[in-house]
Amino acid sequence: MTAGALHLSRIHFPVRTLGFGARIGIWVQGCSIRCTGCISMDTWDPRPGKTTVEAVLAALDPWLHAADGITVSGGEPFDQPDALRLLLMALRARHAGDILVYSGYPLEALPLDRFDGLLDVLVAGPFDAGSGQTLALRGSDNQRLIPRTALGQSRYGPDVLAKGRTDTLEVMFDDQTGDVFLAGIPRRGDMRRLARILADAGHRAATTEDARHTP
Repeated sequence: MTAGALHLSRIHFPVRTLGFGARIGIWVQGCSIRCTGCISMDTWDPRPGKTTVEAVLAALDPWLHAADGITVSGGEPFDQPDALRLLLMALRARHAGDILVYSGYPLEALPLDRFDGLLDVLVAGPFDAGSGQTLALRGSDNQRLIPRTALGQSRYGPDVLAKGRTDTLEVMFDDQTGDVFLAGIPRRGDMRRLARILADAGHRAATTEDARHTP
């Protein structure tokens, strides 16, 4: 991948289900981990959505002043480490809110020395469909939430997250394709239940959930 190149799935503002306050959501494209039961199979293929960090920053610029923070998910952000670092460096220079990054890699496998000071909180670990689902901002209880700055600790420390997980999902629409996206962390089986409800009402419905695990 050339310097500045980035594979992007989508961006959206505001997102209120993936971190503190009203946030910019950035979903990258491409994931080599491909967890069983993942709800975002549409982000696995690394080929679509080729753009540049500079183009993404230009698209985000109108929202930066109003956002409380930024969440980067995917896909797998650390599959594009150089682009991720460039993006986070530029966001840090432009934005005073917190930066939260999701990764499916175990904490010990991440090159975090290259990202010191660039993210305020990290959620790390593969989604495990056989694990519990009781923790805020995590799809499965094996995943670790690690504040890495004072701002991250103040917004995502244990006292703040003591209430546990929330089940709120936000609906987003793609004006060009007509696709509907849900931002947040659904409960197990929510996507299949939604597809059944829509189908029973006469709508054509399909989800991007990996069907290898169907509890």
